[in-house]
Amino acid sequence: MESVTPKLRLQNVQKTFRDKKGALTPVLEDVTFDVQDQEFLVLLGPGLCGKSVLLQLIAGLDEATGGRILLDGSPIQGPTPKVSMVFQKTGLLAWKTVMENVEIGPKYAGVPKEERRRTAQKFIELVGLAGFENAWPRQLSGGMKQRVGIARAYAAAPELLVLDEPFGALDAQTRYVMEEEVLRIWEQEKKTVIFVTNNIEEAVYLGDRVVLLSSCPARVKNIYNVDLPRPRDMLSAEFLALREEISGAMDLSI
Repeated sequence: MESVTPKLRLQNVQKTFRDKKGALTPVLEDVTFDVQDQEFLVLLGPGLCGKSVLLQLIAGLDEATGGRILLDGSPIQGPTPKVSMVFQKTGLLAWKTVMENVEIGPKYAGVPKEERRRTAQKFIELVGLAGFENAWPRQLSGGMKQRVGIARAYAAAPELLVLDEPFGALDAQTRYVMEEEVLRIWEQEKKTVIFVTNNIEEAVYLGDRVVLLSSCPARVKNIYNVDLPRPRDMLSAEFLALREEISGAMDLSI
């Protein structure tokens, strides 16, 4: 049987930082896993374990100290339009409207104004913000800002979308609504998604698979296949059993 090249492959990825005194601090150690095309993969780990650092390497915003990161079989060398990132702090441009924020990727890619406006409008509507095209970021709630960030990421036409704890600052109800929204958009757009969280329930609810990372320096402790039908019932015996299994293996935050 012919093997399928994964969308993303991490092979023995390492990252070490040097402090002002020259001492070396390892953050990632031999991180290895694959991500399949159109998969929703969750990176789960305790706070400050190196999850965000790993995402920055995948997005080409920093370089690994060792190992390889391959996208469609080719090394990632610097930022690439194939990868879009959504941060916990959305980083919306305060002096630009919702429409202008969402269309910024296509604009810098040289897409003509009329075409990029159509693209931006599509994703503004997809994230449920029709009617807010001319609103300013200061007029939006936290959940609405995250919707703009997601629309902006998708409008850039990436092949891989990485989300760095995007709902961590939201209240519980808004967080649940946004989890539902990100799943709905993923199912419609068929993009490959890597989602970072330190919340076990969120990981099991969202992921096709969950990659569990250790405390810093991060290593892959285990990979869990979440073979539960969607939409998932957080109170089902199967969901709670998997949640308990992962909880027992997860390092505590310090």
